Amino acid sequence: MSFVVGVGGSGSGSGGDGGGSHHHDGSETDRKKKRYHRHTAQQIQRLESSFKECPHPDEKQRNQLSRELGLAPRQIKFWFQNRRTQLKAQHERADNSALKAENDKIRCENIAIREALKHAICPNCGGPPVSEDPYFDEQKLRIENAHLREELERMSTIASKYMGRPISQLSTLHPMHISPLDLSMTSLTGCGPFGHGPSLDFDLLPGSSMAVGPNNNLQSQPNLAISDMDKPIMTGIALTAMEELLRLLQTNEPLWTRTDGCRDILNLGSYENVFPRSSNRGKNQNFRVEASRSSGIVFMNAMALVDMFMDCVKWTELFPSIIAASKTLAVISSGMGGTHEGALHLLYEEMEVLSPLVATREFCELRYCQQTEQGSWIVVNVSYDLPQFVSHSQSYRFRSGCLIQDMPNGYSKVTWVEHIETEEKEPVHELYREIIHRGIAFGADRWVTTLQRMCERFASLSVPASSSRDLGGVIPSPEGKRSMMRLAQRMISNYCLSVSRSNNTRSTVVSELNEVGIRVTAHKSPEPNGTVLCAATTFWLPNSPQNVFNFLKDERTRPQWDVLSNGNAVQEVAHISNGSHPGNCISVLRGSNATHSNNMLILQESSTDSSGAFVVYSPVDLAALNIAMSGEDPSYIPLLSSGFTISPDGNGSNSEQGGASTSSGRASASGSLITVGFQIMVSNLPTAKLNMESVETVNNLIGTTVHQIKTALSGPTASTTA
Repeated sequence: MSFVVGVGGSGSGSGGDGGGSHHHDGSETDRKKKRYHRHTAQQIQRLESSFKECPHPDEKQRNQLSRELGLAPRQIKFWFQNRRTQLKAQHERADNSALKAENDKIRCENIAIREALKHAICPNCGGPPVSEDPYFDEQKLRIENAHLREELERMSTIASKYMGRPISQLSTLHPMHISPLDLSMTSLTGCGPFGHGPSLDFDLLPGSSMAVGPNNNLQSQPNLAISDMDKPIMTGIALTAMEELLRLLQTNEPLWTRTDGCRDILNLGSYENVFPRSSNRGKNQNFRVEASRSSGIVFMNAMALVDMFMDCVKWTELFPSIIAASKTLAVISSGMGGTHEGALHLLYEEMEVLSPLVATREFCELRYCQQTEQGSWIVVNVSYDLPQFVSHSQSYRFRSGCLIQDMPNGYSKVTWVEHIETEEKEPVHELYREIIHRGIAFGADRWVTTLQRMCERFASLSVPASSSRDLGGVIPSPEGKRSMMRLAQRMISNYCLSVSRSNNTRSTVVSELNEVGIRVTAHKSPEPNGTVLCAATTFWLPNSPQNVFNFLKDERTRPQWDVLSNGNAVQEVAHISNGSHPGNCISVLRGSNATHSNNMLILQESSTDSSGAFVVYSPVDLAALNIAMSGEDPSYIPLLSSGFTISPDGNGSNSEQGGASTSSGRASASGSLITVGFQIMVSNLPTAKLNMESVETVNNLIGTTVHQIKTALSGPTASTTA
């Protein structure tokens, strides 16, 4: 087959009127003279034979072909790209033809059956049947019922695993929406000025028969049916987004400006000149654009990363502190040849900053994956308007995503672009104004550093203990190590959900931000079974994130802030390293005054990178912890996660010395933002109701902890905690 290939641009079909001219400058005459060139039969035969052997030649193979055939390497590259596109189109046409033939066959059979029914004879009386409709209506209902029963059984199996009981036990009553409650006895008992309102008992908490959530679209909406008219539109949007993202990834100045010595910020003026918009999006004065680029080396190969990126469950596990919720709404294309090449998914996604002070951002977007050359993949995300999923969203994701390039020894180089336009309906809290407006909170650098840390964590699963301290003589086997790491991962996810402002959590808001910035929610928990209160707040400290992290992680300083330890010392009895930084580890802690009657231990995971850090812990019964340590499934071990998220405040370089205070009590120098979250079990009785004392208890617990941390880090010993 003959191909026409541009001298410096992409090729087209044999008609000779293909694209690629926008890559060239010069007069119209020059373009007509130089643009196209028809290959000889010998060249095409050689290219076709090479394509059969390897559809994705690397640079060395392309250079060898160019020398053999007297063509430029760029021409070879575009010929292979065009051939792959043509082969895909041929397969699609063949599939369409087969489906059309099958459809015609079924249609003919349907017509024949209808004609036969017109002449049907009743076997009892020899006359025409009285009525056929009831029979066929009943058969149709039976088939539909069978399909619904299969779906119910599948969902019940999933629900029994994650919710503690099958979905068939849940009521079909419509959810009741509860407004935020005041800390008063009337509101907590449901006896307000509007009559007898609902009280906060088990029947109104998520996981019960009348579970509520601010937004149930994510859980209840089935997979969307995409029409044949919409699929080409979505594919076109994805391909255009990929081309733009490639240029953003491969171009430096003038599109990108280097700031802070390492961050690339998009020059919006140059961007609009290169990529003019036909719509008015981005020109509204109420919208703000955040666009950044970052790159890093990741300890995972490209294929493994692509597999995780195209799976919403793995994607959420990979970025638990960034992704509050993610769901595949529809699969437009599943890829080619058993890989994700050409895969196109329609997703719902909600991004977060772990703080009750920052609203989440919702997106409905297309995610497209393509192999650009051997060992290189691009994954692009771009918003797609579906108001029924993100009706309250004021954010739009322009061409964002990453280029993943394989490197030796199982590593990959990941270059990430994050380009978002947002309209903030509520003012950004003063503590987060700098870090959000500078594009740090949701920027590319945070994605890359989180990915690096999580890939190190996954890699450590397959690394045996390097010293006796790694297992502390307590965890006896590699299986026990993996089980403990899975338990700790679930603890981290549990903590992230508890402090999140996600619209897709299973929690009921008990108290919005009070006068000291504490937000309290409640939910029905299957493990541990009962009502759980979650409280979270964020505060500022004039200390570097690393010093705050060292202070909170160190078991020797824990009695200074842990209210529940009553000032008693704790000691580490087991230790699992899960990263290159010594602070990235999982620990098992035990009180030094523990007795045989006190079987509670503390499971703790700590981690730090350039974007921030966290220290998360949960009390775990000794018997339950032994299950995980022996390598058994830890999925049903009860966890009540509490802990801290630490991030830079965005005010330049971190400094240990505070500057002049502002009216809000925050010093002008740089420091750290600390989000603290606590979970407490209120009751395990099915008739239990929340009361003001329960809310006051968790408020006092979090308030006392914040005060003790501030006191400890402002004293003369604060500088020695590093």
